[in-house]
Amino acid sequence: MAAPEFVDVAGRRTRVRIEGDPAGRPVVLLHGIGRSLEDWDPQFELLRAGNRLIALDLPGFGYSQRRPEPSTLPSFAAGVLETLDALGESRPVHLIGNSLGGAVSLGVLGAAPDRVASVVLVNSGGFGREVTYLLRMLAVPGVGKQLLRRPTRASARLIERALYRDRSYATPERIEHALKLGRQPEAAAFMAETALGLGTIRGVDQGWRRDLLVAARKHPKPMLIVWGDRDKILPHRHLETARRAFPDAKTHLFPDTGHMPQIERAPEFAALVQEFLASQA
Repeated sequence: MAAPEFVDVAGRRTRVRIEGDPAGRPVVLLHGIGRSLEDWDPQFELLRAGNRLIALDLPGFGYSQRRPEPSTLPSFAAGVLETLDALGESRPVHLIGNSLGGAVSLGVLGAAPDRVASVVLVNSGGFGREVTYLLRMLAVPGVGKQLLRRPTRASARLIERALYRDRSYATPERIEHALKLGRQPEAAAFMAETALGLGTIRGVDQGWRRDLLVAARKHPKPMLIVWGDRDKILPHRHLETARRAFPDAKTHLFPDTGHMPQIERAPEFAALVQEFLASQA
């Protein structure tokens, strides 16, 4: 197993993990808000065959430095493309994005369709207003940064447990990792800035969601959309909106599963993704 490493991306330190066959299909793994590439840990072994796996901490999250401009979806998408350039990966990539990472995947598709081969959306942002109160509170001006300023083990445990139907997946190791991420310098300010840019106390902003889907729909690509039916972060009814937005997409609803099927249903998730990727050969 390859350990994460740091690469220079347009003068910024960016954390990546690369696994698999360098000549295989390039598959890019994108995590959600406030998270890191560790959210894909169970998939590296399962998806390695036939693929070059590239996971990264999105700019400003995990251990990657932020981009200089305000935190927005276009900025995250640009950071993904710059990372691929820095790694010398010029082939069209297969994007797999969880939560915010799904919205970023759609942003990459809209901005640079020639660089995208396919998209897998995993409990993706961008398909509805409803979102957990844990994120809505962060979107209140002046409140979010204050709430995040001193993360505790108890708050990290609360958030980690909300991600899974089966709370046993919120292991002490995952809670400790989340706590370390929250205590990174500027993490609170960046998280609050991102949440404020994406929504309000009422929920996810409609403007960027509309623009994101309009841009992505102009460039049809093979797409797989999956969800967990017990998602407490983004409710699974958003899957119906996603089906209407991308009627040609393949879809799958994981039973008794939360916000991260790539962890909670790791073997089934990997089999579904490998089948989807193989169908494009």
